[in-house]
Amino acid sequence: MLVKDIMQTNVATISPLATIREAMRVMRAKNVRALVVERRDSHDAYGLITYATILRTIVAEEGDIDLINVYDVCTKPAISVHGEMHVKHVARLMVNQNFRRVVVLRDNELQGIVARNDIVAPILELAEKF
Repeated sequence: MLVKDIMQTNVATISPLATIREAMRVMRAKNVRALVVERRDSHDAYGLITYATILRTIVAEEGDIDLINVYDVCTKPAISVHGEMHVKHVARLMVNQNFRRVVVLRDNELQGIVARNDIVAPILELAEKF
């Protein structure tokens, strides 16, 4: 099974200049736990911002989420993989490095995102068949 077969292609993204409050609104509206932070230019890297990142920021900054930009707190660069990679390699990477999600790039352009659940669900489906 390849990454392109399990990745989520409808990726929620956000501008790096958006505030934490804006990121929270987008996450809630799209019902996601992470957003891919867009690149500022062709030489920039994609980033990730998650609920955990936002929570750490709120605690550290004592809740002032309107003055902090996503760019200042996101994980950047986001770990990326190629869609043609075998899922087993991505699963090993995620487990060994304790990543919850990775972005999928093709020619340095965003194609999708893979979370741990995206890998586990097909495995469970296969197990139920046998």
